[in-house]
Amino acid sequence: MAQSLADHRKEAHHLSGLQENLKQIVYGGNDGIVTTFAIVAGFAGAGSEGTAQIGAIAVLVFGLANLFADAVSMGLGEFLSTRSQRDLYLTQRRIEERELAENPEAEREELIAMMRARGLPEAAAQSAADALMQSPELVVDMMMSYELEMDDMRAATPAWDGMVTFVAFTLFGAIPLLPYFMRDPDVLSFQLSIAATLSALVLLGLLRWYASREAVLRCVGETVLVGSVCAVVAYGVGAIVGG
Repeated sequence: MAQSLADHRKEAHHLSGLQENLKQIVYGGNDGIVTTFAIVAGFAGAGSEGTAQIGAIAVLVFGLANLFADAVSMGLGEFLSTRSQRDLYLTQRRIEERELAENPEAEREELIAMMRARGLPEAAAQSAADALMQSPELVVDMMMSYELEMDDMRAATPAWDGMVTFVAFTLFGAIPLLPYFMRDPDVLSFQLSIAATLSALVLLGLLRWYASREAVLRCVGETVLVGSVCAVVAYGVGAIVGG
């Protein structure tokens, strides 16, 4: 039965790897783009008249060092965050299982109250609760979801989530640096980096749209807006600090 439900989830809902990892891809990708461009924009802002006085080695060394250091930090942060959420879920689930074993009548009353709160008549709620009490695991599932409002984290994969975040951060974060691999760091290089950054944000927004099927303008617009605000702040700080 578990396998058939998994097949249904894949086939009927058409869930792909992109959709299942959308949070990590968007989170890591957006942070990678913005963080790396912040280095470039900071240099450009500090250069006052442009980036002509900044060596290509300086931009690339600071950019790449920042890229990989932050990618590792983001990946490990996602790993620890997901692992912590899973640990908390499992701890609370054990508490619910113990409460159900020690005081099943109280849990039955909680079930009835939850179903009554969602519009089920008293008699129907009692009948449903009696049926549900035949499956302790299902009762605990409902308590975790409706009483504690916690997502089921038993199938969470902290290591995989961290790796996806790391890869997304690295791949998207490298895009703003591409012009500096191909030419000297002049005004045109910075302009090309701006174009590359916007292109990366648009691509990330399109990935959001492809996975969620929400309005394409909203998906792309939100992604570009958030990234642009961060980039403007980074350029402004560089200009202020650079005098």
